[in-house]
Formats: sequence, C-alpha cells, structure tokens
Amino acid sequence: MSGTSLDGVDAALIETDGVDVARPLAGLTIPYDPQTRALLRAALEEARGVEQGAPVPYAIRDAEQRLTEAHAEAVKALLKKAGLAADEVALVGFHGQTILHRPERHWTWQIGDGTALARMTGIDVINDFRTADVKAGGQGAPLMPLYHAVLARRSGLPTPLVLSNIGGVAQVTYISGDTVIAFDTGPGNAPIDDWMQRHSGKPVDEDGAFARSGKVNDTALAKMLDNQFFDRPPPKSLDRLDFGSEAVEGLSPEDGAATLTAFTAASLARAREHFPEPAAIWIISGGGRHNAFLMDQLKARVNVPVLSAEDAGWNGDAMEADGFAYLAMRAKKGLPLSLPTTTGVKQPMTGGRLHRH
Repeated sequence: MSGTSLDGVDAALIETDGVDVARPLAGLTIPYDPQTRALLRAALEEARGVEQGAPVPYAIRDAEQRLTEAHAEAVKALLKKAGLAADEVALVGFHGQTILHRPERHWTWQIGDGTALARMTGIDVINDFRTADVKAGGQGAPLMPLYHAVLARRSGLPTPLVLSNIGGVAQVTYISGDTVIAFDTGPGNAPIDDWMQRHSGKPVDEDGAFARSGKVNDTALAKMLDNQFFDRPPPKSLDRLDFGSEAVEGLSPEDGAATLTAFTAASLARAREHFPEPAAIWIISGGGRHNAFLMDQLKARVNVPVLSAEDAGWNGDAMEADGFAYLAMRAKKGLPLSLPTTTGVKQPMTGGRLHRH
C-alpha cells in the first residue's frame, strides 16, 4: 500500500482464504527516497491535466516504473523478514498509487504495472481494485470495510462495533452482525498537519501536545460543524482538501490546533447519526491514534470505550496493507470487494485484474 502521504510502501503478509480467515503474519514499511517522492509528485501534477483516454505523459510512465520497482523491493524485503520463498506465497495485492480519483465521472486512476511486478517478484499479482466499482456507479472507496468485518468477526469484541481510520481524511466502518456501513466522516489529520506546518514548522502535532496547550474555540468549532456534508446520508467520500482552516484563522496557533483537533473528533462523533443503533466500542487505526489529545476529544464525545488498533491486538500501521492482501484473494475468487452500503454501488461488486508471474 502506498498512500497519499507519498512517504513509502507498507507491505504486509497474511494468511487468508478471502472469506473468514485473515491472520496477519508480518509487516514492514520502506520509505521512498527523495527522487521517488519527486517522481510521484510530478505524476500527481501531470494527472490533473490528463483527459480520460488521452495518452499517458512520460512523467507518469516514469513514476509508474519506479513505483513498481519500489513495491518489488518491498515484497522481497518482506519475504526475507518472514523467511519465505516467493513460491510459498499465493498472491500479491498491489494497490498502486492513486493519482486521480473522479468517481462522479466514473474514473479512478492508480498507477502501478501489475505485469511487471509479477515478473519481478515471481508471484501472481492482482491490482486495479477500484475501477469496476467506479464504472458501476460506486465511489470506489472505502475498500477496507470487508476486511474490517472479518477482523471484527474473529476478535470476539462486542458489537455493534466501529473501526475508524484517521488518516488525512477520517472514515468509519460500522459493523453489526451482517450489516456493514462505511463512509468518510470529515477531516482527519490533514488540516491539523497543515496548520502545524504553517505555525510551528513541524509536520505533525506530536502526541497532540501543541493542541493540548491551547483552548478549543467553541464559536469556530460550531461554524465548521455547520456543514451540510454531515447531514448527508452515506455512502459519501471526501478529498483531503475538502475541509480547510478558514474558521480558525486569527486564533493563536495553539487555539487553532486545539479547535481543528476538536473538529476532527466532533465530526467523527456526528457519524453516529447515521448508525442504525449505537456502537458499543470504537477502534482507531491510522496516524490519528497517536494523537492523545484527539483520542481524548473523541472519547469525551462518543461516551463508549475508544481503543487503538493495538489495544485490539492489531497493527494499526499495517492494516491497509493487510486489507489489500485480503481483497486480492477475494478478487481472485470473484467475491465482492464493495457493497451498496460501503461505496454506493448498486450491487455487491468484485474487481481487480490478475497478472500471472
């Protein structure tokens, strides 16, 4: 998995049948070097100007080649760490790098050469997880809910249960019996990170300490929460930049950080308005779980236990990579990757393309 932060490749090894079994075995992250990050940033810029069906610019082709090589290196490093040979692994799930996502135009674009990765690793590869859903009218995201559901079933934790990933954007997966509902809830870490970069020169608010030194401005918070997005029924999705920090401009750096952090927590709590019944427990993955002030704000608003992924016995940094391994096996078997209640697609939808090694 390579996410929007462009910081590196997360690789994970799991044992799975694509249905009820999903046992994480090993994981690692390999950071991108500056040259690779520059190539990927150039690809993102180029993609904005490309029309659907037009020739692919050289900058994007170069980025795709380097991205594929980086994933091959990650697979080989993971096999070495796990003490396995390539022929002991059935399948690689290769998400690729999203460089454009326009579900309203039935178009999503993830670069990554599945054929080349299969050749480089000696393992069959499945990629292109999102296109079928988007072409069928779905949002193409989020795709983690079915993996979340198998984790929840095997955990023995009380239900209804919410698994929330707090990355640049925050999402929830609500699980109760066979019911799986998922959607983006609002901002995650992105506005907080951007505020910190501007006002402190640091990329993140480490442990939420900066926000904790400030005071939440209730007027600004109420203004940010007065947004029709929160009332709209799911499924629904967001871009990283859909929520800015205009409402907190003029506040002190500390108060702005506190208010933006409270906004992320409050918008997550508002997701409860769209649940069939209250959740018994929330489990948080993604970078947001490391922000103690954010976690405290969320706990105060949902009034039920809020755990980190590690508290539940999972690796919160590897969950998305684990999930795409699980989805690869589902794709190979022709099983659904998305549901009407997770992406808005009209019927359960499989996807992915298989590349033999």
